[in-house]
Amino acid sequence: MPQSPVPPTAQPLTGPQKALRKLGLLRPIDLALHLPLRYEDETRLVKLRDVREGDVAQVEGRVTHAEVKISGHRQLLVTLDDDSGTCLLRFFTFYPSQQKALAVGNRIRVRGEIRGGFAGLTMMHPVVKPAGGELATALTPVYPTVAGLPQTYLRRAVRAGLARAELPDTVPSQYLLEIGLDPSWRLRQALSFLHNPTPDVSLDTLQDHSHPAWQRLKAEELLAQQLSQLQSRRARDRLRAPTLAGTGSNSLFARLLVSLPFQLTAAQQRVVGEITQDIARPIPMHRLLQGDVGAGKTVVAALAAAQCIDAGWQCALMAPTEILATQHFAKLVGWLQPLGVTVAWLTGSQKAKERRDMLALIASGQAALVVGTHALIQDKVQFQKLALAVIDEQHRFGVAQRLALRSKLGSQLQEPHLLMMTATPIPRTLAMSYYADLDVSTIDELPPGRTPIVTKVVNDARRDEVIARISDQLVQGRQIYWVCPLIEESEALDLRNATETHAQLSAALPGVMVGLLHSRLPVAEKKAVMSLFVSGQMGVLVSTTVIEVGVDVPNASLMVIEHAERFGLSQLHQLRGRVGRGAAASACVLLYATGDAPRLGEAARERLKAMVQSNDGFEIARRDLEIRGPGEFMGARQSGDAMLRFADVVADAQLLDWARRLAPLMLDQHPAQAEQHVQRWLGSRTDYLKA
Repeated sequence: MPQSPVPPTAQPLTGPQKALRKLGLLRPIDLALHLPLRYEDETRLVKLRDVREGDVAQVEGRVTHAEVKISGHRQLLVTLDDDSGTCLLRFFTFYPSQQKALAVGNRIRVRGEIRGGFAGLTMMHPVVKPAGGELATALTPVYPTVAGLPQTYLRRAVRAGLARAELPDTVPSQYLLEIGLDPSWRLRQALSFLHNPTPDVSLDTLQDHSHPAWQRLKAEELLAQQLSQLQSRRARDRLRAPTLAGTGSNSLFARLLVSLPFQLTAAQQRVVGEITQDIARPIPMHRLLQGDVGAGKTVVAALAAAQCIDAGWQCALMAPTEILATQHFAKLVGWLQPLGVTVAWLTGSQKAKERRDMLALIASGQAALVVGTHALIQDKVQFQKLALAVIDEQHRFGVAQRLALRSKLGSQLQEPHLLMMTATPIPRTLAMSYYADLDVSTIDELPPGRTPIVTKVVNDARRDEVIARISDQLVQGRQIYWVCPLIEESEALDLRNATETHAQLSAALPGVMVGLLHSRLPVAEKKAVMSLFVSGQMGVLVSTTVIEVGVDVPNASLMVIEHAERFGLSQLHQLRGRVGRGAAASACVLLYATGDAPRLGEAARERLKAMVQSNDGFEIARRDLEIRGPGEFMGARQSGDAMLRFADVVADAQLLDWARRLAPLMLDQHPAQAEQHVQRWLGSRTDYLKA
């Protein structure tokens, strides 16, 4: 293995070396794959008479005037003459050495953006070099960097890493030909070109990543992702899990199904069948259950838990917030406790005695089902025989947390089945790429009786009209959510806060109980507020986004989201899903604030437009992906580190299809090359796919 460009940690590191580590540039291959954000053209000189405002130009000429001006800001003003015109160079920070280099009579070469103005052509803080010398023979790369890592140092490090990186081609030539890539355009050649492209190349093909060198890299990266996902799936297929089979007529599963006060939809029945098949096998299930807000995922999880309990094992359900965990606990106790199931409750806010009692129930196996927050994965929690782990809103948990829950089986030979649930539907292209190692079940229909939600976008200037609408709903016996993005004033963001809104609505609605809910409230107060709202005693609940998921109040018919332009599309859809859960006609009002100028940013306008046009979570997810792009949409599979740096699973769908077809062939027919390929591109990040 070639030596790392960064010295061993035993030696003191310089600032730039620490910065390289911060960027994750530890191996020569890491540096070779650290590609430029953009390029500067230092291969030619231009005359001032030929430049236009907005051009980034490199000019050579003589300094005809230089002075330090102190009116307002202290600045150095230099006039450059190249015999075809003059340009003013303006520096707000400068040193004596720079003044000396910019003395009258000196010939210099400068590069910067040309600006216009009263003073004529101007450059602000251009790069300055002595005139003469050879011009660059390739475009100059500008790399992503961090504080303390100058471009000059980074360029040298990348050049050294590229020279030392082992870059044998790992993809057989015949497979590259399938997607129109010339096999003679090797990986090393592609990388060398992208780090130092020749000046005759089209900058557009570099910027939009359509150049053949970019296509080669994107294809290889997608293949590495697919190989890694497939490796993860095959490795899991070699593990063993408890077999949870058998659903006789007197089973808990059958009795629960009969006792439910509603009929399962066809989609729910299909998904239950898929899970039943999975957990009856001695191979750990690794399934993602996706369904729109209110599609009925909790009852599917309850039926899976019933099958687990029927087989004599324990089941755990973990939710990201205590509010959501409480909702699940209430539903599951209502369904299962009458059938003789002991359901334990575990959160970080419990009193010591209650917690000890619950831990004892769990350790003895008496608690067949355990519901809670991340408290479930703490060391003191010992299950007697955990066979099924259900993780709701799985994107809220990190990889380490999900792995910790799976390790609770306490057996070196077996691990529990894993069912992850999400109310944020995964668009097909993401399911094919980031979730290729999972089986995906989809509840694609809502239970009957759900009323469509009318969504309106309203300027904050019409706030009084919205409050009047609330009064009308209250007269009809309905309840209202009002969601704010902040708890208290922030100087950085001019957002109306939940506390102020609560006071305003309390004054505007005399005789109405208006509650306030946010994450900083003590747990007991949160529970008390939610209890009042769920019971119908509280008319209006002012809240931050803690009610985004899980809260189920059928009598709530109006959702007002303040500063809706600040929320993400998925979050807006989740919040809207808190209403429309009963028989009453429901509405969602998206209040946006614009100050004196009634204009929204393009992305915010697109989000609000999408909300008005569709109630379908799958369509919302597709639009969200278009607006934000895969990296931001995914949060890099909730690991904090992007799984794809260069490819875009939407724009590069053809390459993704190719990578999916090729991955099993590579693993079966070229296993050594496949492993080398994965390690080159992903290294230790393959751990992210294990959860």
